Amino acid sequence: MTTISPWINFNGNAEEAFDFYRSVFGGEFTKVIRFKDLSGTEFPVAEKDANKILQIILPIGDANMLIGNDVPEFMGKVNENENRSKIHLGIDSKEEAERVCNGLSAGGQVEGPLGDSPWGTYAGMFRDKYGIEWIIEFDPNK
Repeated sequence: MTTISPWINFNGNAEEAFDFYRSVFGGEFTKVIRFKDLSGTEFPVAEKDANKILQIILPIGDANMLIGNDVPEFMGKVNENENRSKIHLGIDSKEEAERVCNGLSAGGQVEGPLGDSPWGTYAGMFRDKYGIEWIIEFDPNK
């Protein structure tokens, strides 16, 4: 089976963001690698980047993963607010859609409030407090 997993870049706050995402989705990280874990003569890591996240993975459901990392300073800053890509979550119930939407949007900016859509789903769109855009959608016809 082919899966698609969103991979999000952060400016040094990936661990904080993923702790927040874990508080909403539950579960445990299956991987947390820091830049210092791979540091060596062939891959030197600056002291200021040593504890930053090279890769962090949070499983969501049976086949999905949310993946993230910090961008080291030498690569420049990521402008999360200019990233117009969205993470779409297909949710199994209206109640779960409300729980996830309310949890993830806390401290963020709602762009489309959760409600009945013209195409027959229950959906909402927002940017979380880390600048990441999400679409939460429950389709009662599935």
